[in-house]
Amino acid sequence: MPHEQRVETLAAAFVREFGRAPEGIAEAPGRVNLIGEHVDYNDGLVLPFAIDRSVLVAWARRDDDAVWAYSAHYGEHSRFNLANITHAAPGSWANYVRGVAAVLRAGHAAAGGIDLVIAGNVPEGAGLSSSAAMEVALAGALRDAFALPLDDVALARLCQRAENEFVGVQCGIMDQFASALSQRDHALLIDCRTLAHEAVPLRLDAAGLCVVIANSAVRRELIASAYNDRRAECDAALVELRQRLDRPGLTSLRDVTQSDLDRAIASGETLPLRRARHVVSEIARVAAAVEALRRDDFAETGQLMQESHQSLRNDYEVSSRELDLLVGLATAQEYVAGARLTGAGFGGCTVNLVRADRIDAFERDVIALYRAQTGLPAEIYVTPARDGLRAWRL
Repeated sequence: MPHEQRVETLAAAFVREFGRAPEGIAEAPGRVNLIGEHVDYNDGLVLPFAIDRSVLVAWARRDDDAVWAYSAHYGEHSRFNLANITHAAPGSWANYVRGVAAVLRAGHAAAGGIDLVIAGNVPEGAGLSSSAAMEVALAGALRDAFALPLDDVALARLCQRAENEFVGVQCGIMDQFASALSQRDHALLIDCRTLAHEAVPLRLDAAGLCVVIANSAVRRELIASAYNDRRAECDAALVELRQRLDRPGLTSLRDVTQSDLDRAIASGETLPLRRARHVVSEIARVAAAVEALRRDDFAETGQLMQESHQSLRNDYEVSSRELDLLVGLATAQEYVAGARLTGAGFGGCTVNLVRADRIDAFERDVIALYRAQTGLPAEIYVTPARDGLRAWRL
């Protein structure tokens, strides 16, 4: 559906649900991570960009402390009072609304009652950050409605807190940061330790390339997956590395070099140290990919993407039969520069650098074969790099 039509449909839904017109709309995109997986919660470097699928939130202020939210996707309402924010049912979309409202209200008492209608076209459970897009769009709506003194970095951090503390997923900062701060035609290099960030040009058109996201049609839920287990395993790796390297002050895998890791593993490889090997090598791959993109060297970028997938499959063990099949079919094609799983893994999507004139061939050689071998309704999204959060008054 064209963007203008999406906005019109959202506004009409708001009038239907609340009997008045919305005052404004906030929009936040999903994201795809080009490279840098499972390192954001290890103080690492990541390189995502915003995609052309997003969550829209229409809003109008109330004269009380109630929040009425309606999800157009689910056809469901959620109502709560800001003075007593409790959890909705486990797994409910309403927990994202309540979590964002809770963290904003705690720091900004000026946030008041509001009516909300939420609609999005970011595929859920696909590793494209539909939840972060919802959080950032909701926070953007509340910021605009009540003129809250929050810049985009502070807003992204509050959204991460909502997911960590209220929803219960121990995500890093990447998803919310990318949704809030991305720039059109650029990837966003984020140092997850300092939150320093830099827009890195993606001159794909000039190279005759495009980004193709392939959805495996295997849905994964972060709360039910091994995501939190991997975080715990990284913590365990730090304990082992403090002992093996005699560095009692070590607090982050970001401060471990490849030679440090090789020395530690020499006395015996353990599961936590395999997890650490992925993290340390992946951070190095992100830095190398940024330098390659600055030179418009997409061959090297693609090679680094493939090395990333191998590390995620072998050392971090977050791939799956379906994701490996998609990546294997893609990398067998001469018109594909690189492919890897993107997002937390366990299902979801792959990200592919594909010659722009061979999209039909990708559908035939990769997606059709994948469907035939798995029986799953895989699909692709061809996406440019888009801007992050924006809000406007009606």
